[in-house]
Amino acid sequence: MTRDAPRIVVTAGEPAGIGPDICAALGRAQFAAEIVVLGDLPLLRQRAGDLHPDVTFEEWRSDDAAAAKRGSVRVLHEPLATRAVAGKPDPANANHVLKLLDRALAGIADGAFDAMVTAPVQKSVINQAGVPFSGHTEYLAHKLGTPRPVMLLVSQQLRVALATTHLPLRAVPDAIDSRLLDEVLTIIDQDLRRLWGIARPRIAVCGLNPHAGESGHLGDEEQRVIGPAIDRARRSGLDVTGPMPADTVLVARTWQTFDVVLAMYHDQGLPALKHASFGQAVNVTLGLPIIRTSVDHGTALDIAGSGRADSGSLEQAVALAIELAEQARRGLAP
Repeated sequence: MTRDAPRIVVTAGEPAGIGPDICAALGRAQFAAEIVVLGDLPLLRQRAGDLHPDVTFEEWRSDDAAAAKRGSVRVLHEPLATRAVAGKPDPANANHVLKLLDRALAGIADGAFDAMVTAPVQKSVINQAGVPFSGHTEYLAHKLGTPRPVMLLVSQQLRVALATTHLPLRAVPDAIDSRLLDEVLTIIDQDLRRLWGIARPRIAVCGLNPHAGESGHLGDEEQRVIGPAIDRARRSGLDVTGPMPADTVLVARTWQTFDVVLAMYHDQGLPALKHASFGQAVNVTLGLPIIRTSVDHGTALDIAGSGRADSGSLEQAVALAIELAEQARRGLAP
C-alpha cells in the first residue's frame, strides 16, 4: 500500500539509558512523516510522565489511518523481560533490545515501515547476556546478509565514513587491507550518489599513521595498502584524494572541499565531527538494502531519567531518515 508520507520506525534502545527519554521527546516535534516508536509502552509512559507530562503514548496498529496528534507518540509495544531502572542496565533485557531491531527489520521487509532509526544500545550489557554484539552496524549487516556495511556520520558541516568500526586499536592495521578499502570506497561513492544525489562524490582518504606515514618512516600502510587502493579507485572513475594526514584533512578549511572524509578507524574520524556537531550529527549505515539512521551518542546512563538528555540528534536522525525515504520513493535510494 502506498502511503501519503513515509512511516519511520524508531527503536527505543537500551531501556535503562536515555533512549526512552529522547523517544518521549519526539512527541514535541513535528515531522512530515508517521513516526512509530518500538519499545516497552509502560516504560515509555513512565519516562514521559516523569520528564514530558504533556506527551501521551498510544499503542500503534498497522491499520491506523489518522496521523498522530502533536504531543502524542505511537508505540509498537515490545515488552521488557524485567523492570528497567534508569541508569542500571540489566542483562535480562538484552534480548528485548535485540527484538526491537528484529521487529523493525521485519516491519521494513513486509512494507510496514520505510526506514528505521535507532536509539543507543549498551553493547557491554548485551555481551554480558552471552550474545556477541559489537554494534548496530554489524548486527544489522549480519541480519540483512550484507557483507560490507560502512558507518557514516553526517552533520551539517561534515561527513565522516569509517574504514573500520568497533575494533581494538591494536587490531586496526591488520584489518585494513586491499579488499576492505576497494569495497568501502565503492560503497561510499555509490551511496552518496544514490542517497544524496551527488553526481561525483569527492572523497578524501586519511592515512593510518601520523603524517600519513611520513613517506614510510612512520609506518608503511599508506604505501603498501592505502595508496594503491586510492589509485585503483581513481582508475575506476572515482574522485579520491589521499592518503592525507588526518590532522590536516579533519580541519574545516580542508574538509569543506570534499563531500566525505574516509577515516581509517573510529577515534581517528569521529572526534573532529563530534567536536563540530555533537548532539546534532546522525549515524547512517551505508551498504545496506534498507535506510537506517541513528544518533551520534551513547546511552548516557549517568543522566538517564534525569530530564537532561538532549533529543537533538534523534530528531536529526528521524528527519534524515524521512528525507532519504522520500528520495527512495523518487527512485534515488534503495
